[in-house]
Amino acid sequence: MLRARIYLLFFVPYTLLCSLAAVIGGLFDASGRVGHACARVWSLVSLPMAGIKVEVEGLEMVPTEGPVIYMGNHQGNFDILALTRAIPRLFSWVAKEELFRVPVFGAAMRRAGYIPLDRSDGRKALKSMKQAAQRIASGASVVIFPEGTRTKDGALLPFKRGAFMLAVRAGVPIVPFTINGSRAINPRNRIELRPGTIRVSFGAPIEVAGVAEAELLERVRAAIAAKLEVD
Repeated sequence: MLRARIYLLFFVPYTLLCSLAAVIGGLFDASGRVGHACARVWSLVSLPMAGIKVEVEGLEMVPTEGPVIYMGNHQGNFDILALTRAIPRLFSWVAKEELFRVPVFGAAMRRAGYIPLDRSDGRKALKSMKQAAQRIASGASVVIFPEGTRTKDGALLPFKRGAFMLAVRAGVPIVPFTINGSRAINPRNRIELRPGTIRVSFGAPIEVAGVAEAELLERVRAAIAAKLEVD
């Protein structure tokens, strides 16, 4: 617990600094590249400061051109940093709309081109889903956690249908990924931080054309589960 509290003394102001840089940089760059670069620097510094290494497998599976949707499991808070480090291409996060209301941090997310998803009611959720699909179809690669939240025990949680509705609407391939090791480093809802290694494994792209949402969900879930290490 002490290690985690000491780390937060560094992490919180450093996150604010990187967010400010992204906001300022975004004033001169509408592509989101400056914001994404700030996020990369944020991850490259924050991970080693926490004593965390990132190992990446299957990068040869990640398409080098065209938009894709990355989908994978969600084990802990450091998944965000690990994926920002692991994914070699420019991408955006699809995140709950509430995060975009956080002062400075939310503005940085918008400058980086991240996509808010309003889940407060069905009509707003559908509207934001359509907007996100249009962004993706026009060229933006995104990352989504179909579980919607972090797991408590490492097992896959039920997947939300919304992620697959979005994939079908956007019509772009899904690149599955599996995260291992993150939960042991920082368990959910606990102020703990243990040095360790997060392993990110990418799978072969899954085409969405002509595939029903339910079948697509099962294919993606199977691809993620195949590389999941059971405690």
